[in-house]
Amino acid sequence: MKQLFYNGVIVTGENQVVIPDGFMVVEDGVIEVVGTQDQLDQFSSIPNKVNLKGNWLIPGLINTHGHIGSTLLRGYGDDLPLATWLETKMWPMEAKFTDETINAAASLAILEMLKSGTTTFLEMYHLHLDLIANLVDTSGIRSCLTRGMIGLCSKTEQESKLAEALQLSRDLRKIGQGRITTMLAPHAPYTCPPEFLEMIVHEAKKQHLPIHTHLSETAKEVSEHFTKYGKRPVEHLAEIGVFDVHTLIAHGVHLTDEELDILEKYQVAVSHNPMSNLKLGSGIAPVGKMLKKQILVSIGTDSAASNNNLDMFQEMRMAALIHKGSSEDPTVVSANEAFLMATYNGAKALGFDSLGLVEVGYAADFVIVNAEKPHLQPNSHVLSHLVYSASGADVVEVYVNGKCLVRDGQCLTMDEEQIIFYANKAFKKLYS
Repeated sequence: MKQLFYNGVIVTGENQVVIPDGFMVVEDGVIEVVGTQDQLDQFSSIPNKVNLKGNWLIPGLINTHGHIGSTLLRGYGDDLPLATWLETKMWPMEAKFTDETINAAASLAILEMLKSGTTTFLEMYHLHLDLIANLVDTSGIRSCLTRGMIGLCSKTEQESKLAEALQLSRDLRKIGQGRITTMLAPHAPYTCPPEFLEMIVHEAKKQHLPIHTHLSETAKEVSEHFTKYGKRPVEHLAEIGVFDVHTLIAHGVHLTDEELDILEKYQVAVSHNPMSNLKLGSGIAPVGKMLKKQILVSIGTDSAASNNNLDMFQEMRMAALIHKGSSEDPTVVSANEAFLMATYNGAKALGFDSLGLVEVGYAADFVIVNAEKPHLQPNSHVLSHLVYSASGADVVEVYVNGKCLVRDGQCLTMDEEQIIFYANKAFKKLYS
Protein backbone atom coordinates (compact mmCIF):
# COMPACT_ATOMS: atom_id res chain seq x y z
CA MET A 1 0.00 0.00 0.00
CA LYS A 2 1.27 3.43 -0.98
CA GLN A 3 0.78 6.49 1.20
CA LEU A 4 1.41 10.13 0.39
CA PHE A 5 2.21 12.61 3.19
CA TYR A 6 2.22 16.17 1.88
CA ASN A 7 2.04 19.85 2.82
CA GLY A 8 4.42 19.59 5.76
CA VAL A 9 7.87 20.45 7.05
CA ILE A 10 10.12 17.40 6.88
CA VAL A 11 13.13 17.04 9.17
CA THR A 12 15.23 14.26 7.67
CA GLY A 13 17.49 14.03 10.73
CA GLU A 14 20.76 14.14 8.81
CA ASN A 15 23.03 17.15 8.24
CA GLN A 16 20.39 19.50 9.65
CA VAL A 17 18.27 19.09 6.50
CA VAL A 18 14.82 20.65 6.89
CA ILE A 19 12.49 20.63 3.88
CA PRO A 20 10.07 23.56 4.46
CA ASP A 21 7.46 22.50 1.90
CA GLY A 22 7.92 18.79 1.65
CA PHE A 23 6.20 15.50 0.97
CA MET A 24 6.96 11.83 1.49
CA VAL A 25 5.81 8.62 -0.17
CA VAL A 26 5.70 5.40 1.84
CA GLU A 27 5.14 1.95 0.37
CA ASP A 28 4.84 -1.25 2.41
CA GLY A 29 6.38 0.36 5.47
CA VAL A 30 9.42 1.81 3.70
CA ILE A 31 10.10 5.42 2.66
CA GLU A 32 10.09 5.51 -1.15
CA VAL A 33 10.33 9.24 -1.93
CA VAL A 34 11.17 12.42 -0.02
CA GLY A 35 10.73 15.59 -2.03
CA THR A 36 9.57 19.17 -2.36
CA GLN A 37 6.19 20.53 -3.37
CA ASP A 38 7.24 21.20 -6.97
CA GLN A 39 7.67 17.43 -7.48
CA LEU A 40 4.31 16.51 -5.94
CA ASP A 41 2.19 16.40 -9.13
CA GLN A 42 3.70 13.14 -10.35
CA PHE A 43 2.43 11.41 -7.18
CA SER A 44 -1.04 12.93 -7.10
CA SER A 45 -2.67 9.66 -8.22
CA ILE A 46 -1.79 7.93 -4.94
CA PRO A 47 -5.21 7.36 -3.30
CA ASN A 48 -3.97 7.21 0.30
CA LYS A 49 -3.16 10.83 1.16
CA VAL A 50 -2.38 12.49 4.50
CA ASN A 51 -2.38 16.30 4.64
CA LEU A 52 0.26 17.29 7.18
CA LYS A 53 -1.29 20.77 7.44
CA GLY A 54 2.07 22.45 7.85
CA ASN A 55 3.08 20.28 10.80
CA TRP A 56 6.57 18.88 11.30
CA LEU A 57 7.40 15.32 10.27
CA ILE A 58 10.47 13.94 12.07
CA PRO A 59 12.14 10.54 12.56
CA GLY A 60 10.68 8.48 15.39
CA LEU A 61 12.53 8.90 18.68
CA ILE A 62 14.65 5.96 19.88
CA ASN A 63 15.07 5.27 23.61
CA THR A 64 18.20 3.16 24.11
CA HIS A 65 17.94 2.26 27.79
CA GLY A 66 15.03 1.56 30.10
CA HIS A 67 13.24 -0.80 32.45
CA ILE A 68 9.55 -0.47 31.59
CA GLY A 69 8.68 -3.38 33.86
CA SER A 70 9.22 -1.09 36.85
CA THR A 71 6.99 1.76 35.63
CA LEU A 72 4.55 1.30 38.52
CA LEU A 73 7.33 2.40 40.89
CA ARG A 74 7.32 5.93 39.47
CA GLY A 75 7.61 8.27 42.47
CA TYR A 76 8.03 5.40 44.93
CA GLY A 77 11.73 5.93 45.69
CA ASP A 78 12.46 9.61 45.14
CA ASP A 79 15.47 11.55 46.42
CA LEU A 80 17.75 8.60 47.21
CA PRO A 81 21.22 7.67 45.93
CA LEU A 82 21.41 4.73 43.53
CA ALA A 83 22.58 2.01 45.93
CA THR A 84 20.02 2.93 48.60
CA TRP A 85 17.30 3.33 45.98
CA LEU A 86 17.99 -0.16 44.57
CA GLU A 87 18.48 -2.00 47.86
CA THR A 88 15.68 -0.46 49.93
CA LYS A 89 13.04 0.43 47.34
CA MET A 90 13.39 -1.18 43.91
CA TRP A 91 14.60 -4.72 44.58
CA PRO A 92 12.33 -5.44 47.59
CA MET A 93 9.28 -4.24 45.69
CA GLU A 94 10.25 -6.01 42.45
CA ALA A 95 10.48 -9.26 44.43
CA LYS A 96 6.68 -9.00 44.80
CA PHE A 97 5.99 -8.44 41.08
CA THR A 98 3.65 -10.82 39.28
CA ASP A 99 2.72 -11.17 35.63
CA GLU A 100 -0.20 -8.83 36.38
CA THR A 101 2.23 -6.20 37.69
CA ILE A 102 4.51 -6.43 34.67
CA ASN A 103 1.63 -6.34 32.20
CA ALA A 104 0.18 -3.21 33.84
CA ALA A 105 3.58 -1.50 34.09
CA ALA A 106 4.74 -2.29 30.56
CA SER A 107 1.37 -1.35 29.03
CA LEU A 108 1.51 2.02 30.77
CA ALA A 109 5.09 2.64 29.63
CA ILE A 110 4.48 1.72 25.99
CA LEU A 111 1.39 3.92 25.95
CA GLU A 112 3.41 6.83 27.39
CA MET A 113 6.24 6.32 24.92
CA LEU A 114 4.02 6.11 21.87
CA LYS A 115 2.00 9.17 22.78
CA SER A 116 5.21 11.18 23.30
CA GLY A 117 6.86 10.18 20.02
CA THR A 118 9.05 7.18 20.87
CA THR A 119 8.85 4.53 18.15
CA THR A 120 11.66 2.24 19.35
CA PHE A 121 12.89 1.37 22.84
CA LEU A 122 15.37 -0.94 24.55
CA GLU A 123 14.17 -2.86 27.55
CA MET A 124 16.44 -4.49 30.14
CA TYR A 125 14.36 -6.58 32.50
CA HIS A 126 14.40 -9.98 34.17
CA LEU A 127 10.70 -10.74 34.59
CA HIS A 128 8.05 -11.80 32.07
CA LEU A 129 9.76 -10.56 28.90
CA ASP A 130 7.34 -12.72 26.94
CA LEU A 131 4.48 -10.51 28.17
CA ILE A 132 6.39 -7.38 27.17
CA ALA A 133 7.08 -8.88 23.73
CA ASN A 134 3.38 -9.55 23.23
CA LEU A 135 2.63 -5.93 24.13
CA VAL A 136 5.23 -4.80 21.59
CA ASP A 137 3.51 -7.00 19.04
CA THR A 138 -0.02 -5.73 19.66
CA SER A 139 0.89 -2.05 20.17
CA GLY A 140 2.94 -1.85 16.98
CA ILE A 141 6.01 -0.24 18.58
CA ARG A 142 9.56 -1.43 17.81
CA SER A 143 11.88 -2.81 20.50
CA CYS A 144 15.18 -4.39 21.48
CA LEU A 145 14.43 -6.71 24.42
CA THR A 146 17.14 -7.89 26.80
CA ARG A 147 16.93 -10.28 29.74
CA GLY A 148 18.88 -8.53 32.52
CA MET A 149 21.15 -10.97 34.37
CA ILE A 150 22.57 -10.60 37.87
CA GLY A 151 25.35 -13.08 38.59
CA LEU A 152 25.62 -12.87 42.37
CA CYS A 153 24.65 -16.52 42.71
CA SER A 154 25.96 -20.03 42.17
CA LYS A 155 27.48 -21.12 38.86
CA THR A 156 24.47 -23.39 38.31
CA GLU A 157 22.10 -20.45 38.66
CA GLN A 158 24.31 -18.31 36.43
CA GLU A 159 24.17 -20.98 33.74
CA SER A 160 20.39 -21.18 34.15
CA LYS A 161 19.98 -17.42 33.72
CA LEU A 162 22.17 -17.38 30.63
CA ALA A 163 20.32 -20.34 29.12
CA GLU A 164 17.02 -18.54 29.76
CA ALA A 165 18.36 -15.36 28.12
CA LEU A 166 19.49 -17.30 25.05
CA GLN A 167 16.17 -19.12 24.73
CA LEU A 168 14.27 -15.84 25.13
CA SER A 169 16.46 -14.30 22.44
CA ARG A 170 15.43 -17.04 20.03
CA ASP A 171 11.75 -16.96 20.99
CA LEU A 172 11.22 -13.20 21.15
CA ARG A 173 12.63 -12.58 17.68
CA LYS A 174 9.75 -14.63 16.28
CA ILE A 175 7.25 -12.13 17.70
CA GLY A 176 6.40 -8.69 16.33
CA GLN A 177 6.88 -9.30 12.59
CA GLY A 178 10.54 -8.32 12.64
CA ARG A 179 10.11 -5.37 15.02
CA ILE A 180 11.82 -7.16 17.93
CA THR A 181 15.57 -7.70 18.27
CA THR A 182 17.56 -8.88 21.30
CA MET A 183 20.86 -8.46 23.13
CA LEU A 184 22.53 -10.28 26.02
CA ALA A 185 22.40 -8.09 29.12
CA PRO A 186 24.63 -8.67 32.13
CA HIS A 187 23.28 -6.15 34.63
CA ALA A 188 26.59 -4.51 35.57
CA PRO A 189 30.19 -5.39 36.54
CA TYR A 190 29.31 -4.96 40.22
CA THR A 191 26.56 -7.59 39.97
CA CYS A 192 28.24 -9.91 37.44
CA PRO A 193 31.56 -11.54 38.45
CA PRO A 194 34.25 -11.83 35.74
CA GLU A 195 33.66 -15.57 35.30
CA PHE A 196 29.98 -14.94 34.54
CA LEU A 197 30.85 -12.15 32.11
CA GLU A 198 33.22 -14.51 30.31
CA MET A 199 30.38 -17.04 29.94
CA ILE A 200 28.16 -14.33 28.47
CA VAL A 201 30.86 -13.13 26.07
CA HIS A 202 31.42 -16.70 24.85
CA GLU A 203 27.71 -17.09 24.01
CA ALA A 204 27.46 -13.59 22.52
CA LYS A 205 30.23 -14.43 20.06
CA LYS A 206 28.78 -17.86 19.33
CA GLN A 207 25.23 -16.55 18.75
CA HIS A 208 26.29 -13.24 17.13
CA LEU A 209 24.44 -11.23 19.76
CA PRO A 210 25.34 -7.71 20.98
CA ILE A 211 25.79 -6.93 24.68
CA HIS A 212 24.09 -4.26 26.78
CA THR A 213 25.14 -3.43 30.34
CA HIS A 214 25.18 -0.69 32.98
CA LEU A 215 28.70 0.68 33.33
CA SER A 216 30.41 3.25 35.58
CA GLU A 217 27.15 4.86 36.68
CA THR A 218 28.41 6.01 40.09
CA ALA A 219 31.79 6.91 41.58
CA LYS A 220 31.15 4.39 44.38
CA GLU A 221 30.80 1.42 42.06
CA VAL A 222 33.96 2.40 40.15
CA SER A 223 35.96 2.79 43.38
CA GLU A 224 34.73 -0.56 44.73
CA HIS A 225 35.54 -2.28 41.43
CA PHE A 226 39.10 -0.92 41.52
CA THR A 227 39.54 -2.01 45.13
CA LYS A 228 38.30 -5.52 44.32
CA TYR A 229 40.05 -6.13 40.99
CA GLY A 230 42.87 -3.59 40.82
CA LYS A 231 41.53 -1.98 37.68
CA ARG A 232 38.64 0.24 36.61
CA PRO A 233 35.52 -1.32 35.02
CA VAL A 234 36.15 -0.26 31.41
CA GLU A 235 39.67 -1.65 31.34
CA HIS A 236 38.48 -4.85 33.04
CA LEU A 237 35.60 -5.43 30.61
CA ALA A 238 37.95 -4.88 27.68
CA GLU A 239 40.31 -7.54 29.06
CA ILE A 240 37.44 -9.98 29.59
CA GLY A 241 36.42 -9.52 25.94
CA VAL A 242 33.05 -7.84 26.44
CA PHE A 243 33.90 -5.20 23.84
CA ASP A 244 34.90 -7.79 21.24
CA VAL A 245 31.22 -7.87 20.22
CA HIS A 246 29.04 -4.82 19.59
CA THR A 247 28.42 -3.35 23.04
CA LEU A 248 26.05 -0.65 24.22
CA ILE A 249 26.76 0.65 27.72
CA ALA A 250 24.24 2.59 29.77
CA HIS A 251 25.36 5.69 31.69
CA GLY A 252 29.17 5.88 31.41
CA VAL A 253 29.20 8.73 33.91
CA HIS A 254 32.55 8.20 35.65
CA LEU A 255 35.09 7.63 32.88
CA THR A 256 38.71 8.73 32.60
CA ASP A 257 40.31 9.91 29.37
CA GLU A 258 42.08 6.55 29.14
CA GLU A 259 38.75 4.73 29.43
CA LEU A 260 37.26 6.91 26.73
CA ASP A 261 40.17 5.89 24.51
CA ILE A 262 39.24 2.24 25.12
CA LEU A 263 35.59 2.89 24.22
CA GLU A 264 36.73 4.67 21.08
CA LYS A 265 39.09 1.83 20.14
CA TYR A 266 36.39 -0.83 20.46
CA GLN A 267 33.61 1.37 19.01
CA VAL A 268 31.50 0.92 22.12
CA ALA A 269 28.18 2.79 21.98
CA VAL A 270 26.86 4.79 24.95
CA SER A 271 23.29 5.33 26.12
CA HIS A 272 23.33 8.72 27.84
CA ASN A 273 20.66 8.97 30.56
CA PRO A 274 21.00 12.56 31.80
CA MET A 275 17.79 12.96 33.80
CA SER A 276 18.11 9.68 35.68
CA ASN A 277 21.77 10.41 36.41
CA LEU A 278 20.83 13.82 37.80
CA LYS A 279 17.89 12.57 39.87
CA LEU A 280 19.93 9.80 41.48
CA GLY A 281 22.86 12.16 42.06
CA SER A 282 25.14 9.93 39.99
CA GLY A 283 26.83 12.76 38.11
CA ILE A 284 27.16 14.04 34.54
CA ALA A 285 28.68 11.86 31.82
CA PRO A 286 31.57 13.36 29.79
CA VAL A 287 29.52 13.48 26.61
CA GLY A 288 31.46 16.42 25.16
CA LYS A 289 34.65 14.35 25.28
CA MET A 290 32.81 11.34 23.85
CA LEU A 291 31.65 13.34 20.85
CA LYS A 292 35.15 14.69 20.22
CA LYS A 293 36.39 11.09 20.09
CA GLN A 294 33.48 10.19 17.77
CA ILE A 295 32.08 7.70 20.27
CA LEU A 296 28.50 6.87 19.33
CA VAL A 297 26.23 8.52 21.91
CA SER A 298 22.49 7.82 22.02
CA ILE A 299 19.86 8.77 24.61
CA GLY A 300 17.87 6.71 27.10
CA THR A 301 15.37 7.65 29.77
CA ASP A 302 16.19 4.81 32.18
CA SER A 303 13.08 3.76 34.12
CA ALA A 304 10.11 5.88 35.11
CA ALA A 305 11.11 4.98 38.68
CA SER A 306 14.28 7.07 38.36
CA ASN A 307 13.41 9.73 35.82
CA ASN A 308 10.30 10.04 36.35
CA ASN A 309 8.92 10.12 32.80
CA LEU A 310 9.68 8.59 29.42
CA ASP A 311 9.49 11.78 27.34
CA MET A 312 12.43 11.67 24.94
CA PHE A 313 11.95 15.34 24.00
CA GLN A 314 12.73 16.31 27.59
CA GLU A 315 15.70 13.93 27.63
CA MET A 316 17.01 15.35 24.38
CA ARG A 317 16.78 18.89 25.72
CA MET A 318 18.54 17.94 28.94
CA ALA A 319 21.30 16.19 26.98
CA ALA A 320 21.92 19.42 25.08
CA LEU A 321 21.76 21.75 28.08
CA ILE A 322 23.60 20.14 31.00
CA HIS A 323 26.86 19.79 29.14
CA LYS A 324 26.80 23.44 28.12
CA GLY A 325 26.44 24.39 31.78
CA SER A 326 28.88 21.91 33.28
CA SER A 327 31.61 22.76 30.76
CA GLU A 328 30.71 26.47 30.52
CA ASP A 329 30.75 26.00 26.75
CA PRO A 330 27.50 26.58 24.82
CA THR A 331 28.88 24.80 21.74
CA VAL A 332 29.66 21.46 23.40
CA VAL A 333 26.42 19.64 22.39
CA SER A 334 24.56 21.32 19.54
CA ALA A 335 20.85 20.98 18.82
CA ASN A 336 21.69 18.86 15.79
CA GLU A 337 23.91 16.53 17.83
CA ALA A 338 21.24 16.12 20.49
CA PHE A 339 18.61 15.37 17.83
CA LEU A 340 20.83 12.72 16.23
CA MET A 341 21.40 11.14 19.66
CA ALA A 342 17.65 10.69 20.01
CA THR A 343 17.12 9.31 16.51
CA TYR A 344 19.82 8.03 14.13
CA ASN A 345 22.47 7.37 16.79
CA GLY A 346 19.93 5.37 18.74
CA ALA A 347 19.21 3.19 15.73
CA LYS A 348 22.92 2.48 15.23
CA ALA A 349 23.44 1.82 18.94
CA LEU A 350 20.68 -0.82 18.87
CA GLY A 351 21.94 -2.34 15.64
CA PHE A 352 18.90 -1.42 13.55
CA ASP A 353 19.67 -0.88 9.87
CA SER A 354 17.84 1.73 7.80
CA LEU A 355 16.18 3.34 10.82
CA GLY A 356 16.35 6.74 12.49
CA LEU A 357 16.22 9.03 9.45
CA VAL A 358 13.52 10.22 7.06
CA GLU A 359 15.40 9.03 4.00
CA VAL A 360 14.64 6.89 0.95
CA GLY A 361 14.99 3.19 1.78
CA TYR A 362 14.55 3.70 5.53
CA ALA A 363 11.76 2.19 7.62
CA ALA A 364 8.75 4.51 7.82
CA ASP A 365 9.02 5.17 11.57
CA PHE A 366 8.16 8.82 12.02
CA VAL A 367 6.35 11.32 14.20
CA ILE A 368 4.22 14.36 13.37
CA VAL A 369 4.57 17.34 15.70
CA ASN A 370 1.94 20.08 16.02
CA ALA A 371 3.70 23.15 14.63
CA GLU A 372 1.00 25.60 15.74
CA LYS A 373 1.78 25.54 19.46
CA PRO A 374 2.70 28.98 20.88
CA HIS A 375 6.00 27.75 22.31
CA LEU A 376 7.10 26.65 18.82
CA GLN A 377 6.80 30.15 17.33
CA PRO A 378 8.18 31.82 15.31
CA ASN A 379 8.21 28.64 13.28
CA SER A 380 11.36 29.35 11.27
CA HIS A 381 13.80 27.55 13.60
CA VAL A 382 12.41 24.03 13.45
CA LEU A 383 15.40 22.01 14.66
CA SER A 384 16.07 24.43 17.50
CA HIS A 385 12.44 24.30 18.63
CA LEU A 386 12.35 20.49 18.49
CA VAL A 387 15.30 20.26 20.89
CA TYR A 388 14.90 23.31 23.11
CA SER A 389 11.12 23.94 23.16
CA ALA A 390 9.05 20.90 22.18
CA SER A 391 7.72 18.16 24.43
CA GLY A 392 6.01 14.84 23.99
CA ALA A 393 2.68 16.60 24.46
CA ASP A 394 3.18 18.24 21.05
CA VAL A 395 3.04 14.90 19.22
CA VAL A 396 -0.14 14.41 17.20
CA GLU A 397 0.62 11.31 15.09
CA VAL A 398 3.05 8.38 15.32
CA TYR A 399 3.84 5.80 12.64
CA VAL A 400 5.90 2.60 12.75
CA ASN A 401 6.51 0.70 9.50
CA GLY A 402 4.05 3.11 7.89
CA LYS A 403 1.24 2.08 10.24
CA CYS A 404 -0.45 4.84 12.22
CA LEU A 405 -0.32 4.03 15.94
CA VAL A 406 -1.30 7.47 17.29
CA ARG A 407 -3.72 9.87 15.60
CA ASP A 408 -4.79 13.25 16.97
CA GLY A 409 -2.91 12.40 20.15
CA GLN A 410 -4.94 9.22 20.75
CA CYS A 411 -3.34 5.78 20.68
CA LEU A 412 -5.10 3.54 18.15
CA THR A 413 -3.64 0.22 19.26
CA MET A 414 -4.01 0.47 23.04
CA ASP A 415 -6.93 1.28 25.34
CA GLU A 416 -5.65 4.29 27.29
CA GLU A 417 -8.48 4.45 29.83
CA GLN A 418 -8.25 0.75 30.61
CA ILE A 419 -4.44 0.81 30.91
CA ILE A 420 -4.46 3.72 33.38
CA PHE A 421 -7.20 2.06 35.44
CA TYR A 422 -5.35 -1.26 35.72
CA ALA A 423 -2.01 0.43 36.40
CA ASN A 424 -3.38 2.16 39.48
CA LYS A 425 -5.21 -0.97 40.55
CA ALA A 426 -2.05 -3.07 40.22
CA PHE A 427 0.03 -0.60 42.21
CA LYS A 428 -2.49 -0.45 45.06
CA LYS A 429 -2.51 -4.24 45.19
CA LEU A 430 1.28 -4.31 45.17
CA TYR A 431 1.70 -1.62 47.81
CA SER A 432 -0.87 -3.11 50.17
